[in-house]
Amino acid sequence: MRPNNPFLIAGYHSPAYFCDRVQETKTMTAALENGRNLTLIAPRRMGKTGLIKNVFYNLNAPKKSEVVTLYMDIYSTQSLNDFVKLFASTVLGALDSTPQKAMKRIGKFLRTLRPVLTLDEHTGNPKFTVDVSLSNDEVSLKELFAYIGSSERRVYIAIDEFQQIAEYPEKGVEALLRSHIQFLENANFVFAGSKQHMMHEMFFSAKRPFFQSTQTLTLDRIDRQEYFDFAAAFFKEEGFLLSPETFEYFYESFDGHTWYIQAILNRLYGYRKSPDNEMVDEAVNEIVAESAYTYENLLAAYTQGSVRLLKAIAREGCVKEITSGDFIARHTLKAASSVNSNLNKLLDRELAYKTPDGYIVYDRFMAIWLREQPY
Repeated sequence: MRPNNPFLIAGYHSPAYFCDRVQETKTMTAALENGRNLTLIAPRRMGKTGLIKNVFYNLNAPKKSEVVTLYMDIYSTQSLNDFVKLFASTVLGALDSTPQKAMKRIGKFLRTLRPVLTLDEHTGNPKFTVDVSLSNDEVSLKELFAYIGSSERRVYIAIDEFQQIAEYPEKGVEALLRSHIQFLENANFVFAGSKQHMMHEMFFSAKRPFFQSTQTLTLDRIDRQEYFDFAAAFFKEEGFLLSPETFEYFYESFDGHTWYIQAILNRLYGYRKSPDNEMVDEAVNEIVAESAYTYENLLAAYTQGSVRLLKAIAREGCVKEITSGDFIARHTLKAASSVNSNLNKLLDRELAYKTPDGYIVYDRFMAIWLREQPY
């Protein structure tokens, strides 16, 4: 079914509603089809999940019965037990043609997991929920990989926000996963992550288990002309004109960051008019106003020093020398040591982000809201 609004801000529909990333799709598809695992690194909301789904769509299209593509986002997991539960619920039953066959193979390979077959309330399709004993996480993981390895189908698994495993309290999770993954002959993995420094450390440090074990792809913004052509075609279908000047106005304002461009295009398309710069401002103001309560509650959990620093970064737009005397004096901040301490908290919680040009507020809409707030 064709979506009512072609500018999707969540989920994936089909290549017709996916902008560009032609070369990245080819690169990832070729790597997986030739048995190479991939590391995909991109800031949050740059479109890595959509890219993974687009690659999986292409991999499934020609030989659906032979290929299984699985996606899991582990951002919310806090431990190896959480990971095993999510991994099990993602994998179990997905590799088999019928629930009966799935139950037979699960019974053969899994001893520590207690899967329960239920029906999905939305789709009516069978699904598995699992109970994992806290004392058997490593054994359960071994059984799951054995279950995957026994499949006659080619399996591609994407693990999003992969850097999260480095935060687990258990020691040696990276080495444990690597020890199982390297021996799977019928499965390849996409390890996607948004915390660039952590992902680089995990895959480029000789001290880490995944060192040089994957092909790496870093995601940048979509080319301006490609994005404009993609967007303008949908407006033209409805008899409206999206001018290059109007598109440039918000593309540059948000530095081509995919989700923000999509969010604005989604609003403009919904106005059912040929957009201009004034309508862009209206769309942005709507989005910011709708999020104001969320932003207020979010900042309530931080110290006054952290909030003041975040507001200062928002007002500057991008800060190259964040501990410089000029920046500190201009925004009446405390000593450089205090700025550093608060900055680390903001970076860790992904409220601030370090780009090659300097530090910015991670959420571009939040930055607009912050600039309107008093110190």
